[in-house]
Amino acid sequence: MIDITFPDGSVRAFEKGVTGYEIAKSISPRLAEEVLAVAVKPATDTTVGKGVTYDLDRPIEEDSSIVLLKWDDDEGKRVFWHSSSHLMAEALEDIFPGVKFGIGPAIENGFYYDVDLGGRQITDADFPKIEKRMLELAREKQDFVRQDVSKADALKHFEQTGDKYKCELINDLADGTITYYTNGHFTDLCRGPHLRNTEVIKAVKLTAIAGAYWRGDEKREQLTRIYGISFPKKSMLDEYLVLLEEAKKRDHRKLGKEMELFTFSSRVGLGLPLWLPRGAVMRYELEKFLRKKQNEYGYLPVVTPHIGSKELYVTSGHYAKYGKDSFQPIHTPQEGEEYMLKPMNCPHHCEIFRSEPRSYKDLPLRLAEFGTVYRYEQSGELHGLTRVRSFTQDDAHMFVTPDQLKGEFEKVIDLILYVFRIFKFDKYTAQVSLRDPDNRSKYIGSDENWEKAENAIIEAANEKGLKTVVEYGEAAFYGPKLDFMVKDAIGRKWQLGTIQVDYNLPERFQLEYTDADGSKKRPIMIHRAPFGSIERFTAVLLEHTSGHLPLWLSPDQIKVLPVSEKYAEYAKKVCGLLNNSDIRASVDDRNETLGKRIREISLLRVPVLVIVGEKEVADGTVSVRRDGADAGTMKVEDFIAWFKAEVAKELA
Repeated sequence: MIDITFPDGSVRAFEKGVTGYEIAKSISPRLAEEVLAVAVKPATDTTVGKGVTYDLDRPIEEDSSIVLLKWDDDEGKRVFWHSSSHLMAEALEDIFPGVKFGIGPAIENGFYYDVDLGGRQITDADFPKIEKRMLELAREKQDFVRQDVSKADALKHFEQTGDKYKCELINDLADGTITYYTNGHFTDLCRGPHLRNTEVIKAVKLTAIAGAYWRGDEKREQLTRIYGISFPKKSMLDEYLVLLEEAKKRDHRKLGKEMELFTFSSRVGLGLPLWLPRGAVMRYELEKFLRKKQNEYGYLPVVTPHIGSKELYVTSGHYAKYGKDSFQPIHTPQEGEEYMLKPMNCPHHCEIFRSEPRSYKDLPLRLAEFGTVYRYEQSGELHGLTRVRSFTQDDAHMFVTPDQLKGEFEKVIDLILYVFRIFKFDKYTAQVSLRDPDNRSKYIGSDENWEKAENAIIEAANEKGLKTVVEYGEAAFYGPKLDFMVKDAIGRKWQLGTIQVDYNLPERFQLEYTDADGSKKRPIMIHRAPFGSIERFTAVLLEHTSGHLPLWLSPDQIKVLPVSEKYAEYAKKVCGLLNNSDIRASVDDRNETLGKRIREISLLRVPVLVIVGEKEVADGTVSVRRDGADAGTMKVEDFIAWFKAEVAKELA
């Protein structure tokens, strides 16, 4: 017998080899129908988190804690969508005989499969017949059958089917770690996990087609990437399609153009945003907002160059890790002298720390910079402001003693939660991003330092009462992270805000401070960026608000509209009073009807309109509309006081 521990702490004994499905059925037949997979954490596993996700029919061989995963669990959705990608692959085999397959993972919303159609083309017009075939196959209630296979047998199978992509993947795998999954006539190289069978897939929608280089290498074959999404109920798909239409309306690229915030130019270069005057005002206000709060927390401003010597990044370890995939070194006229476009700010901040002797009395030292960095992204990965090659981080690095670490980390959590509150990101989860336990070669630093850093993050998150999830393999190469995942107004998840604990860079840069006893000690480094980057934060905020920004952040806070030309002078006088009160206002006295001017201004999402005509001139008043609604008529001085009070409420 083995002991199975449930999330509520209760323990039940089961036969060794019991499956997740059998456990669910022993509780309730209905639960067994709803469960998609099971997270299993053996009692001997001391890591943080729910453990490893198993198929429902995979035996559990030892004492374990389990979580039965349903559709409402993120991991349950991942299993559902991963299985759906295999179902799509089976349908593609039927419709396009001889198709070859790359990889087909679950993604945040749905799944995709990279396929080689052998020179054939697929278009949106093919989607209905693929979807129809997928549902036909799903109704066959095909089991997903897991099979362990030797490396030799796996290679033999895929050589016989002529699937070179699978053979290449197998060559990179160790013998004894290889598994197949089969559903119907489709067999795939896959680690799983999967659904028990296809019956629960009730609704599917293929959503997009894109090109994708094999293994992300621009020099390799370009495959066709087919995206889709699936659901256990048709009504869920209907709701998703409505959400998709709303997302199109909120697309920050569309809003950025309408609101005249930013643009891109192929002549300037792909992924290099150009901030227009209105966007630059918004960006400045974002920076001013955070600078003010940072001053309250004791941050010191610094500025570093946009380039650095190659040696700087060799020292930090960034060059060895990312050098071949980054913008390549800049060669100067002096032989052997090489510089790099700055990919991150932290090495520069380490050198600022080193620039003078430091005492324990100087710590914590908090260095903050809105630093622009440059990272190469493949052209196919670029997307508006969310994936760019040049972006500005609201970056800061704290250098602390061991005793200060947890307290400083918690202060950064407070700062990030303040930012979320002001911008009304009310739904968020803190993701504890740890090392991949099965591939520690990806990371630098000692196991001891990693364990200290990981424990510090977990303890701080727990003490702050954050709702957390643990993700293995998501850490930075030099240290673990606490990443904040927010849900926007229409329920989409975005990563905003990150905090990282780093014992490694202080070691690599030989950073020291003199302790109270006169001995030399190594500081610990905390990396943090509440916005993440100005570009990404802007994109997310635009989509979250549908472009209706807070009063204090709107590039044009007020437009003053004279009803006709004869009231233009009064409009300019009102505008001057507003400007003198540090309110961003301008006059729109174009020779157009009032209605047309209002409609055009609505595209700019100007939050407050002030309309003046004969009565307002006579009474020394203004008629006010906020977000399209009548806010009344006020004396100019009363309006200024009202406006400032409204801004103060937003920032309280």
